[in-house]
Amino acid sequence: MNRSEVLKAIVPIISDELVICNVGLPSQELFLFDDQPSNFYMLGAMGLCSSIGLGLALSQYSKVIAIEGDGSILTNLGALPTIANNVANNFVLFIIDNSSYGSTGDQPTYTGKKTSLTGVAAACGCECVVECQAEDAPDALRAAMESDRMTVIVCKCQPGNIPVSVIELSPVTIRDRFVSEVERRAVKQKRVQKLTKLS
Repeated sequence: MNRSEVLKAIVPIISDELVICNVGLPSQELFLFDDQPSNFYMLGAMGLCSSIGLGLALSQYSKVIAIEGDGSILTNLGALPTIANNVANNFVLFIIDNSSYGSTGDQPTYTGKKTSLTGVAAACGCECVVECQAEDAPDALRAAMESDRMTVIVCKCQPGNIPVSVIELSPVTIRDRFVSEVERRAVKQKRVQKLTKLS
């Protein structure tokens, strides 16, 4: 399985969740498979998907899934110690590790050689780190979502891309509809908390 097949397999699990998706082809593929207002497609800022996901998770109560790539994480390894030391149990970092820079021509990354992102995340202090093969991605992600524990998943898959078109939304539209969705969930959460207190 390649990255696009992994994304397609996890769509039923992440659909309608708050998702921050890595720049380039991953965002284009997610847009193709399951466009939702709850998806934030990154159109730039390589390496910051996980950082944005953590910040969002720390600022509100809804589940947040950041879909990263190995190339992106390698660009910003400082994100992993930041994540480890700022625990948000509503946050899942899902790294699709195809040992390549897929969006720029499948140039190989060091995760296909000596570097283990699973080992790096654990060494940085992340307490719940799971490595899985592509075919096990849905089960691993589902378990992480149900655990209410911050989890880093490193999903190993094959390189390769599918033909995709550009995202047919402006950056402003992507931002505005995502912000509206976050705000809607926050209002709903406050109502639930208020009703719980009253009961």
